[in-house]
Amino acid sequence: MDKKTALDHRYMRMARIWSENSYCQRRQVGALIVKDKMIISDGYNGTPSGFENICEDEHGVTKPYVLHAEANAITKIARSGNNSEGSTLYVTDSPCIECAKLIIQAGIRRVVYEREYRFTDGVELMQRAGIEVVLLKATDDECPDGQA
Repeated sequence: MDKKTALDHRYMRMARIWSENSYCQRRQVGALIVKDKMIISDGYNGTPSGFENICEDEHGVTKPYVLHAEANAITKIARSGNNSEGSTLYVTDSPCIECAKLIIQAGIRRVVYEREYRFTDGVELMQRAGIEVVLLKATDDECPDGQA
């Protein structure tokens, strides 16, 4: 495994761990934005600040105001002194179309994810915008519980 791929796996493990902060029951997603080998932002899926930490309604359906991990990481950048121009986003699940639009506008140049979502329109939009998109499957020793 080359150095770049080894770093990709390392940051992806960190994004997976970060996803554990999510209160969502259906799916926990974590994201890290890395620039010049430094983590400049992070996020996980959940409700907006000040809301109850309950992502699903009584029927198990995700509430419409739940923020995705990528959106949380990107908006966190906006509140900091950093910028994401030319950075890499590591996210446990492939971005949806709405997050793909934010990724493009944020100047992120590379997206690495490990689980594919049933809709591919987000990945296709990022590729159309010239963003390098990488599906990085977890190795067996990274996900011993079969979560990959």
